[in-house]
Amino acid sequence: MATLTSRDKDYSKWYNELVVKAGLAENSGVRGCMVIKPYGYAIWELMRDELDRLFKETGHVNAYFPLLVPKSLFEAEEKNAEGFAKECAVVTHYRLTNDPDNIGKLIVDPEAKLEEELVVRPTSEAIIWNTYKNWIQSYRDLPILINQWANVVRWEMRTRFFLRTAEFLWQEGHTAHATKNEAIEEAEKMLDVYADFAERFMAMPVIKGLKSPSERFAGADETYCIEAMMQDGKALQAGTSHFLGQNFAQAFDVKFTTKEGTQEYAWATSWGTSTRLMGALIMTHSDDKGLVLPPTLAPIQVIIVPIARKEEHLINLLPSLEKLEKLCKENKIRVKSDLDLENSPGWKFAEHELKGVPIRIAFGPKDLEKNQIEVARRDTGEKMYFYLENAVEQIENLLTDIQETLYNRAKNFRESNIHTADTYQEFKEILETKGGFIAAHWDGSEEEELQIKEETKATIRCIPLDAKEERGISLLSGKESSRRVIFAKAY
Repeated sequence: MATLTSRDKDYSKWYNELVVKAGLAENSGVRGCMVIKPYGYAIWELMRDELDRLFKETGHVNAYFPLLVPKSLFEAEEKNAEGFAKECAVVTHYRLTNDPDNIGKLIVDPEAKLEEELVVRPTSEAIIWNTYKNWIQSYRDLPILINQWANVVRWEMRTRFFLRTAEFLWQEGHTAHATKNEAIEEAEKMLDVYADFAERFMAMPVIKGLKSPSERFAGADETYCIEAMMQDGKALQAGTSHFLGQNFAQAFDVKFTTKEGTQEYAWATSWGTSTRLMGALIMTHSDDKGLVLPPTLAPIQVIIVPIARKEEHLINLLPSLEKLEKLCKENKIRVKSDLDLENSPGWKFAEHELKGVPIRIAFGPKDLEKNQIEVARRDTGEKMYFYLENAVEQIENLLTDIQETLYNRAKNFRESNIHTADTYQEFKEILETKGGFIAAHWDGSEEEELQIKEETKATIRCIPLDAKEERGISLLSGKESSRRVIFAKAY
């Protein structure tokens, strides 16, 4: 089996190789788009199902809105339209026709030009708020708490598997409220949902914060985010929740009658996360041998590999293997037995290691005699033996321990790579020699933020919600600052 490029040698190459060799995704016939393969999609399904459960627990329901948005609707909220304009794909014609000069070739039928061009959704605020105008007349119609699972298109020129593709899968929540406070509470609540999912389910520690004004979602009054640190020290934005104020309600004239009988514009939020989480998962935990998956997101949590080179050896082991597999499934453990006799046990070990299966069980004739199984952890490589009669309980405990170990390892890595800088020179030296997150003072101006970005490629990832009051001097202007913000280079 071909080995991966090491992370230390070429992190970007390691990542791309891992995505392909682990069977997560591959390039497609459409530039900038990828095919998510069954194993990769199985991981996404586990993410999607848990997020969907959390959304419904907080009172949200799913709906679906059109992929195509009339250009006039998209233009209605000016900041939103301006923010996404350079990434939009636009449908201008609705039919192809035979080219009379080239048999078998198709051309755009010039007579089939659309009366109004359609934008392929980069985000759905426009089409949804145009719909909400028909749904909202009274305070009794509020709140509206809707989520949709969909695909979007943002015409990226420089793409990378999962992290940045022209088309990607995501969910987008769009809610309408009667008051400003209710909308802000919603935006903050959904940020907490994302943070809980990232830490509890992905074993990925995150920092909750606010985006600077220049980094806000186009059309938002405030953008909340969760930021995670990857193993190369770069930041990755793993989810955002936006307080949209009354901007979209005003753009689409969405008013409601209050309890007092007055007319008011509705208050809005939107929030989303995407298959970008797949990239975050890979880069948070994986190693030079392949994927390392937290048990919660492993399509196969336990792989059983019989040590049998001949069919008769396998037949002797099968009764015990089948019993163990059955007990695991009864206890909701995702288990599979690899009964392939074409490849050696060693080849299978490497294959399942590459795919990040949390627990590998080896079981041969000698183990059968001793009524035991050999168990190996993917996260640490540690091996141990369990007796068959209490193996399932021990496997359950081990899966829990692996989940906690991965989270603690990632958190320790992050904490050891958060640095403080008090001068611009110190800031640049840390960025060059150590990387990671840098907590530094900022004067709040877009000018200082832009200059730092242009000179160092580091951006303000977030203004942490739990940042302590701390008087200091900003990096460039020398103006006073009341707390530090997080800078980093980012994906």
